[in-house]
Amino acid sequence: MKRTFGKVMAALGSLAMCMSLLSGCVKRIDVTKYELPTEAAKSDIKLDPIDGISDDFIRGMDASSVIVEENSGVKFYDFDDKEQDVIKTLAESGVNYLRIRVWNDPYDKDGNGYGGGNNDVEKAIELGTRATKYGMKVNIDFHYSDFWADPKKQYAPKAWADMDISEKSDALYDFTKKSLSKILDAGVNVGMVQIGNEINHGMCGETSIDNVATLLKSGSRAVRGISEKYKKDIKVTIHFTDLETYYKVNKYVKMLADKGLDYDILGLSYYPYWHDDIDNMKKALENLKEATGKEVCIVETAYPYTSEDGDGSGNSVKGTDDICDGYPASVQGQASMIHDICKAANEGGALGVFYWEGTWIPVGPASDKENNSKLWEKYGSGWASSYASDYDPKDAGKYYGGCSWENQAMFDFEGHPLESLKVFEYLRYGTK
Repeated sequence: MKRTFGKVMAALGSLAMCMSLLSGCVKRIDVTKYELPTEAAKSDIKLDPIDGISDDFIRGMDASSVIVEENSGVKFYDFDDKEQDVIKTLAESGVNYLRIRVWNDPYDKDGNGYGGGNNDVEKAIELGTRATKYGMKVNIDFHYSDFWADPKKQYAPKAWADMDISEKSDALYDFTKKSLSKILDAGVNVGMVQIGNEINHGMCGETSIDNVATLLKSGSRAVRGISEKYKKDIKVTIHFTDLETYYKVNKYVKMLADKGLDYDILGLSYYPYWHDDIDNMKKALENLKEATGKEVCIVETAYPYTSEDGDGSGNSVKGTDDICDGYPASVQGQASMIHDICKAANEGGALGVFYWEGTWIPVGPASDKENNSKLWEKYGSGWASSYASDYDPKDAGKYYGGCSWENQAMFDFEGHPLESLKVFEYLRYGTK
């Protein structure tokens, strides 16, 4: 009996040691919290207060390209014109959630990056730890591709290209589980995980609803398992665009639900110059929330503050005849648009809004496109490099180059924050 008791105690001691070692694997990050204003702020931009908006409303920013920008020599400044970590500047301006895209293997066989941020798991860890340090939560956006995934293209990762749906489903589960574990072990405060990016017409090389549902269920199962293991509440998000045709989104989401998909949040892209007016966006949020019984969130939006081309590579939105009436391409126009999107999203019952790539600025002046091109190629700070041609010959292979988004950033071309960045800080009490 004594011998048995001794064995039991020894086993318990070993178990306790193992648990201690496991908990020790999770890095601890010292966190600095930033408080929102408690009254109207003095500002050069004019914004009305938004009645009833909570301090918990997601004031998010996708800043996935920051690391390659910095590697390319870009410097960012605070509002006092002092060089500063751009993630800290975001936090000081009211941003409380950072969104980071993750690609499986955004490199060619020789290790050259495809561009667009070269967003692998390691970069997500680096950005995520910086966000956590400054008090933000993090949204990990798995594209399940080696490069951009959107409604027009959903290429499977190179390593999964020849797999059948069962093999691909297992691979997706393993990738999600291992990647998310690495990110959490680094101390990143993950609050949300997107399983797929703008999956209106398919995902990861699959187009049939049955196969897409199979993949999504594997991703969801991986996140749920990791969430339980780390005792952390991580929300599972599925992501669609084309919000102006929300009845189509609802139809697709209902089919996924009928196939047993487990998720928490319906994430939506809303770009006002592409996806109808703000009133329709609000109506779409209300309808989708009621129809699905799930939370809703705008996970991508943006608006130009200028019509200038900062890097000589052209812009996705010119900021001239392709913008919205009443919202000029100016700092005030940008601030007003984002304020009004947040107001409508709040009234429509959304958890919040993420601005897309508000830190993606030129690596050099438009007059020096030759040198810019070298930096885009070397560091991946343009939307695509020539090395992406083999993986994405129809798009990147023809049109690789610079940023195309710098006129929609919330920093000027030299890295100084615009007053419109403070819109997130001013939502509740406005300005005077």
